[in-house]
Amino acid sequence: MNAERSDLVVVGAGAAGLFACLSAADEGAGVTLVSARPLAETASYWAQGGLAAALTVDDSPEQHLDDTIKAGRNLVRRSAAEVLTNEAPARFRDLEELGVRFDADRHGNVALGLEGGHSRRRVAHAGGSATGRRILRQLSADVAENPAIEILEGARAASLITADGKATGVRLEDGRVLRARGTILATGGAAALWSRTTNPPGSFGSGLLLARAAGAALADLEFVQFHPTAVVGVKGREGFLITEAIRGEGATLHDAHGERFVDELAPRDAVARAIFRTLRDQQTPAVNLDMRHIDPARFPNVVTALKDAGLDPTTELVPVAPASHYVMGGIVTDLDGQSQVAGLYAVGECACTGLHGANRLASNSLSECFVFGRRAALHALQQPHTTAPPDPAPAEPVAPAPTRETRKAMWRHAGLERDADGLRPLLDDPHPLARLVATCALFRAESRGAHARADFPDTDPALDERHTLLDDDAPRLEHWQ
Repeated sequence: MNAERSDLVVVGAGAAGLFACLSAADEGAGVTLVSARPLAETASYWAQGGLAAALTVDDSPEQHLDDTIKAGRNLVRRSAAEVLTNEAPARFRDLEELGVRFDADRHGNVALGLEGGHSRRRVAHAGGSATGRRILRQLSADVAENPAIEILEGARAASLITADGKATGVRLEDGRVLRARGTILATGGAAALWSRTTNPPGSFGSGLLLARAAGAALADLEFVQFHPTAVVGVKGREGFLITEAIRGEGATLHDAHGERFVDELAPRDAVARAIFRTLRDQQTPAVNLDMRHIDPARFPNVVTALKDAGLDPTTELVPVAPASHYVMGGIVTDLDGQSQVAGLYAVGECACTGLHGANRLASNSLSECFVFGRRAALHALQQPHTTAPPDPAPAEPVAPAPTRETRKAMWRHAGLERDADGLRPLLDDPHPLARLVATCALFRAESRGAHARADFPDTDPALDERHTLLDDDAPRLEHWQ
């Protein structure tokens, strides 16, 4: 077997993967980046949220930590949240040094936004709601210009390579074999497993299935965040996300009677569920977001996208409803991004450090990409090379795309509110990740954060700080330090 060798293989070219590549290259390592899409076209490109970090004198990592824990509904792994809130300011400065220009006020200071669940203005944006685009363009250019990084665009991972219980690289769908001392999965999330989603079609959890097939554990798959304000009924923009930062600047939500019905800056799970119940009670497909008094220059890509689709948000109300947006669960990792399989790391949305608990605090996910992307890259370079022969490749594809029927069933039965009668049929769904989500959602017989059971509407204090672990076929509860 001919194998291409490097120090580090990174699968996925979103914010986490690109930053991991640059962090490793800065240490003199040779890196191979596997990207199914051309650079700067990943899900991170469309991220409208910003980077959450304590950057001002009236804020602190401790306050950021408190907000993160509060939003996570007694399920946040405190040690992971401490790492994020302590290191996010340094990663912000790293991005500035790389050339990312964050928005500034007229005095030249960083213009910080307020988003749901934050007690302070601490969300940095670049180009208003075009933050993902700005950051991805800069990181993609830096990666492309770095001679230590080999980029394989249009390449897809078919399976992970293991030998003697250690991950030693990746097999690609075209038959190529990549061997390395460390393998980082930065493959994004699984929100496109649901039919109504803000995510691109490829975000169906392929990295989670690759890792599970290699022996890694998954956790907390029942916690799926539905973004409250995704566009409804606008041709060409169905599911288009209207950033929470717009509500942070004063946009309001109104029901069919024109009445406000929710605190627009409550944590996302509360806002999404309030909209869901309003739609159900009033039998309407959407509520209306009023952003007519918001300065359109603050959010140029949102305003332009809607105007191009025939709706002018400066003069008209925007019809919105929740859509699947972010899965808090994923591949179980430690605070250096390492999974339970030696040599295998996961960062970004495909990972589960316990940082987000039962409900992700807005804009923590972009900070997570940089904080844990760097930590994983540095730790992976400490792994030794191995010459052990690889285990046989799987006989069948381990990460198939979901069918339309699966995605509809997930929206219908594992959506904003679930119950046992709806979840049980999903245990027989042909898609493996759909079955695993249903397994976790059935196992957690309570409502907590982004997981709402209509048949168990209360939160069970006995499940505080208990994560749903899947390291075998049967789920179990585990407390993480």
